[in-house]
Amino acid sequence: MNEKNAPLWTPSPAYVESCPMSVFAQKAENLSGKKFNSYSDLHKWSVDSMTDFWDLFWDDASIIGEKGEWTIIDSDKMPGAQFFPDAQLNFAENLLRKNTEEPAIIFRREDGLSETISWKELNNLVSRIQQAMVAHGISVGDRIAAMVPNSPHTIAAMLAAASLGAIWSSCSPDFGEKSVVDRFGQIQPTLFFACDGYLYNGKDIDLTERLVNIVPQLGVEKTIIFPFMERSERVASALPNGISFETFIESFDPREVTFKRLPFAHPLYILFSSGTTGAPKCIVHSAGGTLLQHLKEHRLHCGTQSGDRVFYFTTCGWMMWNWLVSALGCGATVALYDGSPFYPDANVLFNYAEEEKFTVFGTSAKYIDSVRNADLSPINTHNLSSVRMIASTGSPLLPENFSYIYSNVKADIQLASISGGTDIVACFVGGVPWKPVFPGEIQGAMLAMDVKVLNDQGEPVVGEKGELVCASPFPSMPIGFWNDTSGEKYHSAYFDRFDNLWCQGDFVEKTEQDGFIIHGRSDATLNPGGVRIGTAEIYNQVEQLAEVEEGLCVGQEWDNDTRIILFVRLAVGITLDDDLIIKIRKKIRSGTSPRHVPAVVIAVPDLPRTKSGKISELSVREIIHGRSVKNDGALANPESLNLFKNIASLMK
Repeated sequence: MNEKNAPLWTPSPAYVESCPMSVFAQKAENLSGKKFNSYSDLHKWSVDSMTDFWDLFWDDASIIGEKGEWTIIDSDKMPGAQFFPDAQLNFAENLLRKNTEEPAIIFRREDGLSETISWKELNNLVSRIQQAMVAHGISVGDRIAAMVPNSPHTIAAMLAAASLGAIWSSCSPDFGEKSVVDRFGQIQPTLFFACDGYLYNGKDIDLTERLVNIVPQLGVEKTIIFPFMERSERVASALPNGISFETFIESFDPREVTFKRLPFAHPLYILFSSGTTGAPKCIVHSAGGTLLQHLKEHRLHCGTQSGDRVFYFTTCGWMMWNWLVSALGCGATVALYDGSPFYPDANVLFNYAEEEKFTVFGTSAKYIDSVRNADLSPINTHNLSSVRMIASTGSPLLPENFSYIYSNVKADIQLASISGGTDIVACFVGGVPWKPVFPGEIQGAMLAMDVKVLNDQGEPVVGEKGELVCASPFPSMPIGFWNDTSGEKYHSAYFDRFDNLWCQGDFVEKTEQDGFIIHGRSDATLNPGGVRIGTAEIYNQVEQLAEVEEGLCVGQEWDNDTRIILFVRLAVGITLDDDLIIKIRKKIRSGTSPRHVPAVVIAVPDLPRTKSGKISELSVREIIHGRSVKNDGALANPESLNLFKNIASLMK
C-alpha cells in the first residue's frame, strides 16, 4: 500500500479486545458457530442473519420490555418489514435506567453558565413534567412540539412525553416564524414548549415577538416557557394560554416515573427534512426502531459504556440531538452545549472536552474545517487523554481534515466520520473500532445495514461512484410520513429509484478496504457531458487553497448541456482575480479531472446553509435558474440567496 493510502490510525490489540463490539462478537460466535476473523465477517453475518443479530442485540443491550415471539416478519419487504411486532416497550424507561447521584447530564452555555444534573435529579424532573402533562390531558399519540435550546430541561420534557407514549418534535430557537409554523403546523401539537430567548455569539436574542406571532398559528392548548434567560414569566404572559415552566410543574412533587409500554413501532419522534425545495417532510420514527439503532451505534460502534461521557455539538433541530440523548440508554453521561462554538474563541469546545473529560467528542465536518483554518493545535494546548473517539458528520470530511485531527488534535484516536440522515435518525456507515482509519474514508457499513453502491444499471460496484442503497430492512426505517395515509410520499422518497431497496440519495464510492467516500447528494450531483460528478470532489480540492474558505458548486443548464458553476467564499483580504481563478481551476484539474473544472468561478461573501450548517446547493441551483426557493425559512441565512440573483456572468 502506497503512503497516500496508508492508515492514519490502526487500533491496538488492547483497544480491539476491550471494546464492546468484541464482547458482542464473542456472543455472536457462540450463537452462530462461526468465527469472525474480521469486521467483514461479522458484518456479513449481521446482514445475512438479521433475525439472529437483532434478537441477540436486544438481549446484549438489556432492552427493558417484553421482546415477544417474533423478531422480524416480512423481512423481504421494503417498506413493509416489521421488527419485533409483538414486543412492548417504552423508550424513556430504557433511557432512565439509573436513579443515582452520578451525573446524567452536563450542560454548558456559551457565556460559561454550567449545570450538572444527576440521574436522580433527572428522574425527579421527568416525574414532575410527566405529572403536569397528565394534568393537561396528554396521553398516547398526542404531539408535543418544542422550539428549545439544547438544555437539560429539553431532555427531561422529551423523556416525560415518551414515558406517556406522546410524540415529540423539536427545533432550535433560532428557527424563524415561517419555518416553525411550516413544521409544527402540520402535526397539530397539543402542547408547545419554547424558551424565553437564547444566546449566540454574545448576543441575547429575546423571543417574545417571534413567539407572539407563532403561537396563535399552532392552535396549541398550552405554551410552556423554559426559563433559559430568566424572563419566562414575562414571555409567558404575552402569549395566549402561556405559562412559565416553573408554574407548569410547581404543584407536583417528585415520585417514581411511570412508563406506558407500547408496541415496538409506536411513534416516538417526528423529524423534518430540511425543506429548502418544498414543505418539510414530517418523518415519523418509532420508539423501538430508534432505541435499537441508537444503542447499536453507541454501544458497538462508539464503544459507549456506563460512566462514559458523550458529547455532540448539535441543536434540537438536528437528528444528532436525538442520537446524542440515546447515549443515556448506555448509562453514559450526556454533555450538552448551547451557543456558538467560537465564542468567546475557538477553543471553547476543546476546553469543555478537557475539563469534563469527554470520552466521545462529536461535531460537524464544518467545525473541524473551521478550527483547522483558525490554526488551532489542541494537541499542544489541551489534555484530551480521556477522548478515545472523535465523530464527524453533517457533510463529507475532507482528507486534509483527517490529517489535521491526527497532527493537531490527538494522534491516538479513532476518527469516525459517519453518515446517515434524518430519514433514518441513524447511520448507514460510520466508525468501526476493529478497523484502521484511512484519509477521507468512512471506516465501514454499520452492523446489520446491508449497504451497497449501485451504478446506473443497478449493479453493485466497488471503486466506482454510485447510489448508496440499503438492500435489507432495518429497524429505524420510518413508520411513514405524517398525513401520508396512502404511503405514496414515503414510497416515492426512498423506493421509486430501485424496487425493494432503500435509496438514500447519496452519491458514494465503496473502497477496496470496504470503506466509503461520500461525494455529495445525488440530487446535487453535476452532469457535464453526461458524466456524474460529486460536489464533494471539487470541495476537497478548492478548500485546500489558503485563499478559499469555502466553496459551493451547482450545475447550470446551458447550451443543451450542464456547466459547472463554482461559488467561493474567500479568506479575509483576498480578491478573486484572474490569477486566483487560474490557480483554482488548476488545483481542481490536477486533483480530479478536466471534467471537474468549473466553467465559471464567482466570489460571494456568504453561502446559504441549513439550520444544521450544511450548505444548500439546491437552493442556489433554483435561484440561478430564476426559480423561487419554496421554503427559504429552512435556511439559517436566507438573505444570502439575494447574492445569487441576476449574476451577469451567468447570463452569457
